[in-house]
Amino acid sequence: MPEPLVTKPLLVFDLDGTIVDSAGDLITSLNLVMAEEGLPAIPHAAVSAIVGAGARAMIERGLRYLGEDPALRDIDDLMARFIVHYSRVMPADSRPYPGLGATFDRFEAAGWRFAVCTNKPEALSYQLLDALDISPRLSAICGGDTFAVRKPDARHLFGTIEKAGGDPADTIMVGDSRSDIEVARNAGIPVVAVTFGYADRPVGEFGPDAVIDHLDELWDAVAGLKR
Repeated sequence: MPEPLVTKPLLVFDLDGTIVDSAGDLITSLNLVMAEEGLPAIPHAAVSAIVGAGARAMIERGLRYLGEDPALRDIDDLMARFIVHYSRVMPADSRPYPGLGATFDRFEAAGWRFAVCTNKPEALSYQLLDALDISPRLSAICGGDTFAVRKPDARHLFGTIEKAGGDPADTIMVGDSRSDIEVARNAGIPVVAVTFGYADRPVGEFGPDAVIDHLDELWDAVAGLKR
């Protein structure tokens, strides 16, 4: 009788606002598009009101922030121009959050593997993670266009787990936004929320299983969930 397949436990991370602070490059690129539209710049302090739900939502939120009606703009065209600017700009100001490397080291030594499930387009996700030398630590990188669905649809997370060679029963999601928490809930997977990301409300209000203020706290949070 063949031995049962044994998989390693898996941590699935969101990207922007969870493992990489990318707000500077996102807002800079968005403002390049706004300038082309004859609109003023959006201040970087507005990041939590703008960033966190993908490029389309960011552009629409940015327009509303400036008092503009997104329905009067060609959002597809704005997105295409944003992606061109962003691919040229980043990772000028994007950086891994403090403690990421040590967190990977500790979990990896305990037999865990890692994946990214983000609504950022896959090609841009690879570009950013490659540039920051994070890609080699990951078993899968799945963007908002990797599958036919995206967060908070559970199939986005399930597809990421499958590509990473993981098992949903031995997976924990880590993210900073409502969509991260909802995708985990929809998939029946525990979720840890970080407070330092781009949520427009205190992330604890979305009902995660645990909340951390620094990646150094992830080990204990996961240990609590595993118990």
